[in-house]
Amino acid sequence: MSDAPLSFPPLRVLSGADVLKQVDGNRPTLVDVVRRAYLAHDAGDSSNPHSAFLRFPHRPSSRIISLPAYLGGEFEVAGIKWIASFPENPARGIPRASAVLVLNSTETGYPYAVLESSVISATRTAASAVLGAEALVGARRARRVGLVGTGLIAGHVWKFLRDLGWEIDGLRLFDLDRAHAERFAAELAAQGAPATEVVDELAGAFLDCDLVVLTTVAGEPHVHDPALLAHAPVVLHLSLRDLAPELVLAAQNITDDVDHAVRERTSLHLAEQLVGNRDFVHGTIADVLNGTVVRDPSRAAVYAPFGLGVLDLAVGQWVHTQVAETGAGVELPDFFGDAVR
Repeated sequence: MSDAPLSFPPLRVLSGADVLKQVDGNRPTLVDVVRRAYLAHDAGDSSNPHSAFLRFPHRPSSRIISLPAYLGGEFEVAGIKWIASFPENPARGIPRASAVLVLNSTETGYPYAVLESSVISATRTAASAVLGAEALVGARRARRVGLVGTGLIAGHVWKFLRDLGWEIDGLRLFDLDRAHAERFAAELAAQGAPATEVVDELAGAFLDCDLVVLTTVAGEPHVHDPALLAHAPVVLHLSLRDLAPELVLAAQNITDDVDHAVRERTSLHLAEQLVGNRDFVHGTIADVLNGTVVRDPSRAAVYAPFGLGVLDLAVGQWVHTQVAETGAGVELPDFFGDAVR
């Protein structure tokens, strides 16, 4: 055994501003990063345990979720995202979600980066959504897009659609807080969005929209009318719990990982409890990308990605690599100390 002292790796800390600087201008690249991560996961080159939900007896609407994961292949990284969702935060003047992502070396286990991760999480969610939209629509084209929920995730989805050059004639926005939707519409207009209309009823964000994006904080289904899907749109069900089981069972359902998505009282989980099987889940986004599952144009296609920790790792590692090359962030060379353990 060598008597040379151990040398511990530095730890780099990246702020939300560090992360966002890399995301802006690189969204097409990040969609491809997410695509490659999904394919690596589908090939079995990953470990993605179920998320753990920490809930509070005195705050039933709040939660903190841990997402540990390992992603191999070209990525070779492990880590964990720790993300809190406190719906009452906006009333306090702060965002609903906060998060950190820790990246670990798979050789030594030591963490080498800590990243502000609400941006990472929103980025991988939006990249996954737009990847699924293109795969199911078959092109970067939507005559009209409906957005249900006009918060952070909706904004990130729009930026991905914009930066990937989607051809969109118009947008319809619905939010329970109309004033919030109107502010969001003004922000989109300032970013060059096409004709944008705020609607008073949820149905207005479905009817005549060939792409519908659900980004609410709903804990229980609130969309019950199967007629909303009669024109066979592509629905990006990012908030997972909006659709009643009847709508799920009437659609072609795609997710990212069936075992992850059919749990925790998601709409898919409620549909399974109703019928006693998972036959209504037709495949994963990797199946669509690989061509083993093909879109059925005769009915709505609902893409409900649960949000896998491997995606956070893929996006976080890409961001860290870009930042490390510039020397940005804060490097803590002695974070682990000098003690031999």
